[in-house]
Amino acid sequence: MSELPLSATADAALQAAPATKARGYWATVGRRIMRDKVSMACALVLLLIVLSAILAPWLGLEDPYKGSMIRRLRHIGTPGYPLGTDELGRDMLARLVYGGRLSLVIGILPVILAFCIGTSLGIIAGYVGGKLNTAIMRTVDVFYAFPSVLLAIAISGALGAGILNSIVALTIVFVPQITRVAESVTTGVRNMDFVEAARASGAGAFTIMRVHILGNVLGAIFVYATSLISVSMILAAGLSFLGLGTKPPEPEWGLMLNTLRTAIYVNPWVAALPGAMIFAVSICFNLLSDGLRSAMDIRN
Repeated sequence: MSELPLSATADAALQAAPATKARGYWATVGRRIMRDKVSMACALVLLLIVLSAILAPWLGLEDPYKGSMIRRLRHIGTPGYPLGTDELGRDMLARLVYGGRLSLVIGILPVILAFCIGTSLGIIAGYVGGKLNTAIMRTVDVFYAFPSVLLAIAISGALGAGILNSIVALTIVFVPQITRVAESVTTGVRNMDFVEAARASGAGAFTIMRVHILGNVLGAIFVYATSLISVSMILAAGLSFLGLGTKPPEPEWGLMLNTLRTAIYVNPWVAALPGAMIFAVSICFNLLSDGLRSAMDIRN
């Protein structure tokens, strides 16, 4: 007889308890990455670099194209030139900030374009399968036969120097990599129960790929694409260093490394500044990608 009042009390307590809203997947990912101090520090550094590049005309900097042979190769900390001057007497701080515009565009835009193209090709190849899968993946394997650096140099050399040609060359380099990842994860998803249920309900192939498959494979592809940004930054700087990317006198970190290499024995600290910027941005994107991968793996 004593059990009845206890159960009634428990039911009343459960009914009176406030309902808790279930946290969604992306909310959980956001909460986990916000707790990652390394990822947040890298994101803050990248945000400052991007904002300084965007707002460069309003920061009161010197003209990045104005030089003077009298003040060439000034040391770091020179009054009026906190980061010194380059081999033509141009302000290094202004050229680094303005150079971030071209370096970030050439480094990030190819990954975005390759992400869109490679994801589409990979999902189509993975879902349709058969001869279409064979045609797409064997074409991808042809590009995989060449190292990324040599392929980027060959394509950029064939197209000619220039910013647009560098973006096209790097996009072609990254499309096969993203396509292979997209095809792999799509192949693992296409035979799951929810896809079979959508197919049995009469949904078309395009609807299934857009609604049911894309949302389940996009996270893994996105994480892999973010890890390619650091590689893209280095490859873009390498193309400019070899004279296959940005043309002088445009400020770009890879091109600045090339023009300052003759001054490395005279003023090594100033000559190393563009390389330090490339390293900082690349390592920040790499660590942020690792943090995002850990945050999205909520099973662990």
